Amino acid sequence: MKFGVSTFVTDEGIGPKALGPALEERGFDSLLLAEHSHIPVKRESPYPGGGELPRIYYRTLDPFVALAAAASVTRDLLLGTGIALVVQRDPIHTAKEVASLDLISGGRAVFGVGAGWNREEMRNHGTDPAVRGKLMDERIRAMIELWTKEKAEFHGDFVDFDPVYAWPKPVQKPHPPIWVGGESERAFERVAEYGAAWMPSEPPLEKLGELIARMRQKAGDRPSVVVYAGRHDREALDTYAELGVERVLLYLPTLPEDQTLRTLDELAEATSGHRDG
Repeated sequence: MKFGVSTFVTDEGIGPKALGPALEERGFDSLLLAEHSHIPVKRESPYPGGGELPRIYYRTLDPFVALAAAASVTRDLLLGTGIALVVQRDPIHTAKEVASLDLISGGRAVFGVGAGWNREEMRNHGTDPAVRGKLMDERIRAMIELWTKEKAEFHGDFVDFDPVYAWPKPVQKPHPPIWVGGESERAFERVAEYGAAWMPSEPPLEKLGELIARMRQKAGDRPSVVVYAGRHDREALDTYAELGVERVLLYLPTLPEDQTLRTLDELAEATSGHRDG
């Protein structure tokens, strides 16, 4: 298996220019960053993890700015969003950000996507949470047109534009891989439609095999499985390997640089026996 890291880069933890090389030095192959544009003070949407919303959610850096910084000091590290909140993003601007990251990194961008959970945050962007799935799908289809066509055009219920020129185009062809989060039947359909990988978040070990089988029924054998915020104990790593998981993104707590480096050493040691090669 391959191993990467999923984390929140904030103004209070290790910076991306220190984190990127530290990952490569320890054999990790990917860095996926979470994003939240803001957190409303009055919020009714429950935190999926339970309890109070952690401080890191309030303080995330823009993922594309942080990933660009990491790109400038790394050579092979995959650089992605985990996840980009597409329902809160203009698709034309976002297509340019993804393509620009892919260009400056030499073809290392990964676009991890999901529909999100914070309804108040969505509403502040003018998004109706009730239609966020359809909105996300349209925006991603429009972005694919922008990445792949010289004269891109899209006409939908939520995204509508006549032919446009939009550069840069991504280095990766036809476009950077899209890793799709979620465990619903609709999420599996998205994987089949435009996903290079399915990215379940912290899936229970006892249910992962069944979930992979359901995803395969919809999407076939082509998409890979990338476990987001995966475990690094022996039982979990053995299970991931048995189920054919291609990549595990280990959750990295947001800590100061010295503590982060010690944590990365521990994660590298724990996963050494399961790495490809």
